[in-house]
Amino acid sequence: MEANPAPAPDSEQAWLEAAQTFIHETLCPAGSSPDVQLTQSVIDCVKTTWLSQGKNQGFPLPLSYSFVSVQDLKTHQNLPCCSHLSWSSSAYQAWAQEAGPNGTPLPRERLLLLGTLTDLSGDLEQESRKGDLYVKDNTGVLTCELIDLDLSWLGHLFLFPSWSYLPPARWNSSGEGHLELLSAPVPVCPSTTSPGPPSPLPVLYPETASRLLRHRGKLRGVQPNLAGKLVRVSALVRSQKKAHFVLSLGGGSSPAGSHVSIVVQIPAQLVWHRALWPGRSYVLTALRVVRIRGHCYRVWTTSPSSHLLPLKPECVRELELELDGPLLEADPAPLPTPSSSQDGDREPALIRHSTLLSYTGKVTGVLSQPAGLYEVDGQLALCLAYQQFHSLRKVVRPGVSLELQDVHLLQSVGGGTRRPVLAPCLHGAILLRGFSCQKPENQSFYQAQGASLFEQLVWERQLGLPLYLWATRALEELACKLCPHMLRHHQLLQHSSPGNPSLGLQLLAPVLDVLAPPGSTRRNAHKEILEEPHHCPLQKYTRLQTPCSFPTLTTLKEEGRCRAWAAFDPKTLLPLPESSHLTSCQLNQRVSWSWLSLLPATSHPAQILIGVLAASSHKGCLQLRDKSGSLPCLILAKHCQPITDSRFIAVSSCRSGTLLSPGCLVRTEKFQLVIERNVRSNFPSYKELNMTGFIQKQQARVYIQFFLADALILPVPRPLLHSATSLTPQAEPTLPDGPHIEQSRLFLLSHKEALMKRNFCVPPGANPEVPKPILSFCVSGSWLGGTQRKEGTAWGPPEPKGDENKDQKVLLVFRGSSVRWFEFLHPGYVYRLVAPGPPTPLLFEEGGPSCIPQRALELAGCASCLTVQDEWTLELESGPDFPAGPDTSKALPKTSLDDLLSGNSSDSLVSFSAEILSRTLCDPLPAPFWAKPGGTRTSRASVKLTVAVEAADCQSRPHLDIYIKEPHLPPPLGLLPGARVYFSQLEKKISREGVLVRAPPAPHRHP
Repeated sequence: MEANPAPAPDSEQAWLEAAQTFIHETLCPAGSSPDVQLTQSVIDCVKTTWLSQGKNQGFPLPLSYSFVSVQDLKTHQNLPCCSHLSWSSSAYQAWAQEAGPNGTPLPRERLLLLGTLTDLSGDLEQESRKGDLYVKDNTGVLTCELIDLDLSWLGHLFLFPSWSYLPPARWNSSGEGHLELLSAPVPVCPSTTSPGPPSPLPVLYPETASRLLRHRGKLRGVQPNLAGKLVRVSALVRSQKKAHFVLSLGGGSSPAGSHVSIVVQIPAQLVWHRALWPGRSYVLTALRVVRIRGHCYRVWTTSPSSHLLPLKPECVRELELELDGPLLEADPAPLPTPSSSQDGDREPALIRHSTLLSYTGKVTGVLSQPAGLYEVDGQLALCLAYQQFHSLRKVVRPGVSLELQDVHLLQSVGGGTRRPVLAPCLHGAILLRGFSCQKPENQSFYQAQGASLFEQLVWERQLGLPLYLWATRALEELACKLCPHMLRHHQLLQHSSPGNPSLGLQLLAPVLDVLAPPGSTRRNAHKEILEEPHHCPLQKYTRLQTPCSFPTLTTLKEEGRCRAWAAFDPKTLLPLPESSHLTSCQLNQRVSWSWLSLLPATSHPAQILIGVLAASSHKGCLQLRDKSGSLPCLILAKHCQPITDSRFIAVSSCRSGTLLSPGCLVRTEKFQLVIERNVRSNFPSYKELNMTGFIQKQQARVYIQFFLADALILPVPRPLLHSATSLTPQAEPTLPDGPHIEQSRLFLLSHKEALMKRNFCVPPGANPEVPKPILSFCVSGSWLGGTQRKEGTAWGPPEPKGDENKDQKVLLVFRGSSVRWFEFLHPGYVYRLVAPGPPTPLLFEEGGPSCIPQRALELAGCASCLTVQDEWTLELESGPDFPAGPDTSKALPKTSLDDLLSGNSSDSLVSFSAEILSRTLCDPLPAPFWAKPGGTRTSRASVKLTVAVEAADCQSRPHLDIYIKEPHLPPPLGLLPGARVYFSQLEKKISREGVLVRAPPAPHRHP
């Protein structure tokens, strides 16, 4: 084999000079001269570690490696990486193969990292210690994780031969990365082994220490040392006031199974939690006895002078005490191992007990990092939410090995969770036993949202595990349903506070309040950790039946359509006695239209409707929207009043896309999913009705109807703007200096025509081609005063009018995207028409060349016509001078029953309330009956409604036939048998069959 070439002297010299510069700038005290001894110690340490791999290819120095500071990692290393100075290439390849076929191993970089290992995040006071571990140099600090910490390492300078660095997500500009120290650090300056104590330490063993707690006279002035085997360590519990954890010692000369608990809450001692290893033996010095507030018993706790030492039998001796004094009140002793079946025979069969056990496994999947849900060994779910696992959140990912001490195993929790669940409470511990070689998945800004809200469900709402698992899944479904197009993730999943409630929690609150009423006793950490037998939220549970589901609107539509056609049976639509005598034409006409109404309770689990309420700029109807699509909806307010407040509806400008109103979220458990079926068929006779081959075409119209009083209305805050490619939320655009410029004018609406396709006059000079009819509607009313301009946040006084006696009546034309206002405009209400932009003279006098013939304006009794622009908005005016709405009796004028049924005034317009009895699709009526003399013949079909007129002075309700034809087809939503409808200004005709009414060219329908 050919020998490798020797390294060039110049390259070695350059590497040594770079090392000297780095050591002086990064490791030497600021402002000091170069430390030759420290420099040589660092180079020797690096050289020794490099040569330990045995395959250095003749290079005495790692010339391919460069030194890196903490600040360099934080600033320039934007991708996850690892570095292994003492590993050969084959060793790295073997390690990388542990990622498996579905994982990506961390890429290897050739970097040398040195720093001081400390539990202080900076030059701070001792009280700021929280039990975290850091690597520190002159340029900064980085949090780190180390599996087996030796407390003697703290405060010393080390070379870290094998480590991984995980930077913060790209969207998290304020976050910091962290280090995973994969092997023991190598000291730069090896310390001499400290000699043991000059004489053996006097120690108490667990049985004696437990008995000593109950002797009054022996407690004064005693700070003994306790020795024993570590049998349990609790979670590190952090609160706003103090952090603490509890360890339990057993063994020694005490009987098997006896142990004593010690509370550690001195800030400088919290880092012990990382050094403790169950099964090893320790000595804790200078302990004292305290009474826990709110508890009747005493416990051992550390003092500021306490130390944690490994137990060496030759260095200790047992302290003998005379325990003959008076006893204090007895503690719950002995301390038995918790049993998962206590009192099981006396509890209802529905109550289940979890099993307490210890488990070691490897994380194989991340189910929801913000919710603390992971997959272990490919078959178990792991829920870390019932512990405070902030420091582990960055570390736990596929490939990590964990040891779970005193973890609860819950099986068959229900609520959609199919696998057994492991969940540690504060009593147990999550111990890191192996790092992962895999790169973490790229977590988007949206995927990281909700951690504080999920914590709130556990720590404030006190949800049990089955309900918590369902709630987290429901919130994720809602996020997929609404975000990011309807809502931003942070809006839905933000932490709920008294002045800023979480939208997600408000959507779940009606269900959670029933299954877990608020006001439950909050968790007590000391009680949960110290008391025996053990009690915690995970000890008992009930299998959860999935309470509800939140289907997407597209899913709801498709399920409704499928169920409607599955239930379609032409024979059930025909009365049996006469159906056999109907002609083929009559049969096909009778089955051409039918409908089905589905209630949420008919689905299992029950469905809850959630969406953003919006006004369609294309169809003029109200819609519920989510990310999957939209559904038309018909909303009724109380006492059959219309929806008038457009602030509840999401409205955007069709021309500019600007969000004019963010609208609101609608949540309702009481709604009807209506499916109107339209069939074109050629059944020859009644006998063939069950043969689907005679159905030529079938269509369905699906929509939702509900009462506003049955819905939870949640206003949506105006969202932050996101660009298509940006990963971080951007602030709202800065408004120009000065007040927002707008002008407006009030008007009282007196009449509204129907929403339908109309022809408009072509203005002079326009394209001579005949324009197509466009969807539009018109309203007529009267101006109330002149134009007003915005002054700050209020409207200024109206401008004076030149001629106060001039007729103020106006016809407003809504077409294009302005048809979105159709559902909010109703006779008898006062509205403010708002136009953005600089003041324009005579803006509201007339909107350019009139698109309405002058003769039509004269017939409508209006002096002018104004076309409402797309960017204009409408506001319902309220106040002492403008009541919120007209009186119901005055707002709904009705024709007397005598005039309605009389044969006189055949050309009159009538208004009345009625209940729909039936609805059928009928043949076109003879042209001479409807057409005016000289008119053209129509051949289009129409919809026939048979209604029962409501009349207070008549015992029997008279029946009328209402015909709806083009351009009013398809009919408005909600015209179904059984519905009570107010018909406004329908045209009355007299025929041989009696009184017939039909929708005129411009009816106003008010449900």
